[in-house]
Amino acid sequence: MKLDKNSMLLYVVTDRTWLGKNSLPIQVEQAIIGGATFIQLREKNLNYDEFVNLAKEVKVITDKYRVPFVINDNVDVAVKVNADGVHIGQSDEEINVVREKLGNDKIIGLSVNNVEDAVKAMKNGADYIGVGAVFNTPTKLDAKSVTFKTLNDICKTINIPVVAIGGISKDNILKLSDSGIDGVAVISAIFAQPDITNASIELLQLSKQMVIDNKSEATI
Repeated sequence: MKLDKNSMLLYVVTDRTWLGKNSLPIQVEQAIIGGATFIQLREKNLNYDEFVNLAKEVKVITDKYRVPFVINDNVDVAVKVNADGVHIGQSDEEINVVREKLGNDKIIGLSVNNVEDAVKAMKNGADYIGVGAVFNTPTKLDAKSVTFKTLNDICKTINIPVVAIGGISKDNILKLSDSGIDGVAVISAIFAQPDITNASIELLQLSKQMVIDNKSEATI
């Protein structure tokens, strides 16, 4: 799947913490109906078979709406379910190794928190990067914080899509205007909300406004 920058606008990362009576595929569908443009399945506590089965269920939903679907960290699961790609961290396999396993038509995203790693990721063939944490986040307590200047410097230095992650909500998303990012990655701002669809609608509108502000700043 070819990566479109517009698919970065509302990048939603799953979390089963707030499932309640719903299943994760149902929540993913609610998010997509509201405007989620990209789905990442993030599971740290499932064994391989459980992860594969859940990924297959979620992929049915993302295929239905033609939304890009990547697996967090686990390349083997991504290959098994024919996901659109993976998102990996600095401590995971090298991009060239992942590319060999996935193929050239798949999406590879990489987490970074400085300009040097962002440039390296681009040169090594990453399709997009995730930068964070831009705000404090309860969903990843070990995340290193990234200043607005670093985020802006990364966006000015590389020419692949950049999505910001970490503690982003409807209340602070517009603080990222003028940063140059192509969108935001969110978890609790969607899945911890009582109405996932409406939360997605609101965040998508705010993300679009933020990107418009970014483009306006770039033309000045």
